Amino acid sequence: MAEEKKIKLSDLNKTLAQYGVEALEGVSIEGDIEIEIDTGAAGIGPLFAYYFGQEVAQIAVQLVKFARSMGYPVDALLQPAAVAHAISPAPAEVVEAAAKVPEWKVATSLVQAKFQVGIDETWKYPIQEVTLGATKADGGSRGHTIKIGGEKALPFFYDAPMPHRPVVTMDVFDMPIGMAKAVKMHYEDVINDPGEWAKKAVTKFGADLVTIHLISTDPLLKDTPPREAAKTVEEVLQAVDVPICIGGSGNPDKDPEVLKAAAEVAQGERALIASANLNMDWEKIGRACVDNGHVCLAWTQLEINSQKELNRKLMKVAGVPRESIVMDPTTAALAYGLDFAYTNMERIRLGALKGDEELTFPMSSGTTNAWGVREAWMVRSPNKEDSDWGDRMLRGPIWEIITGFSLAMAGVDIFMMMHPLAVAYLQEITQTLMGLIDAETPDITNWVKMEV
Repeated sequence: MAEEKKIKLSDLNKTLAQYGVEALEGVSIEGDIEIEIDTGAAGIGPLFAYYFGQEVAQIAVQLVKFARSMGYPVDALLQPAAVAHAISPAPAEVVEAAAKVPEWKVATSLVQAKFQVGIDETWKYPIQEVTLGATKADGGSRGHTIKIGGEKALPFFYDAPMPHRPVVTMDVFDMPIGMAKAVKMHYEDVINDPGEWAKKAVTKFGADLVTIHLISTDPLLKDTPPREAAKTVEEVLQAVDVPICIGGSGNPDKDPEVLKAAAEVAQGERALIASANLNMDWEKIGRACVDNGHVCLAWTQLEINSQKELNRKLMKVAGVPRESIVMDPTTAALAYGLDFAYTNMERIRLGALKGDEELTFPMSSGTTNAWGVREAWMVRSPNKEDSDWGDRMLRGPIWEIITGFSLAMAGVDIFMMMHPLAVAYLQEITQTLMGLIDAETPDITNWVKMEV
């Protein structure tokens, strides 16, 4: 017995067409006909089902007539009354039900809706407010103080207004360093004078704070003694009256001594000491902050549990008060882990808002890390088959802007930056989102022909 096989009429037509068959004469095709109906998500309405059934019945009647003409005794199988009933009009109740179904029309406009911002009821705990800098009235010499933190929602949300805007601290170094051309051109006249460098960052480039990095203390560079390096801190404090941050070289063995000496020289100024981490003597750095009235920057490497551990140790072992801790969960730049840095910071902020007391602190971002990306400063791609990267004098600042703005959306409160243009744009973007300034919106209707 031959194996039964199903074939669609469309497939049969395609097969015949492949062999150039235009018509069949004297050929009979035997088989059963199956009709499949895809009802879709909405199902079959009652009126459609009824009339579809009527069409099938009419086909059946024609087939019966054909069979009778061929001499087959179909009258014994079907009663005329049954056939007549099958092709009769739809019952009144079916017609009535169908009339109540709304007529389908093609939409000519969007549904009108009002945008409403929902409030997340799980955000019950505010971020710790931290004050940077101390005026004469507070025992310091700064012209003003800066407050960060205090948020009760994610940044720029309607759930709760941001009490303080994000701020920018611009990097200053105690010795000349290698920099991208797009950055170095702005500091060539002050690169050998940290005090003048800091002054230019504040007066010309609008820095909210300055960060003096004591990188010359690195044993692999100049190995400057801690006490000698601390004199540079005094020089910067005299040059500007904004709050300052103080950083070391990153050497885990020497930084605790360097930061301790710097903290003592800047006693009472409530500087941000950068930074304590689990790979060095965090307790010594933490106690130096407590003894001299400073804020401790707790730095970890993209790991939320390490951040919790460090914060906990600084509070419970080193005795650093909650209002004197700022976190730096590490900034990975655009295209080199920015998504991971963003996710980590956002998780930290969400956990804090929901009540994790080991995470309810403001966050800092080393946005300058964007300049470590080769795409930010190289003239062209090392791959000859790669496309043109564009003008690096613009590409670099854009890299820093996007890195900073992305992390602003994750909850960063203070940005460590370098390029003046990047600083200006980040300040404008964040302050515009807060409604503090009115920024001009460019006309982009003819964006194809726009020039930058």
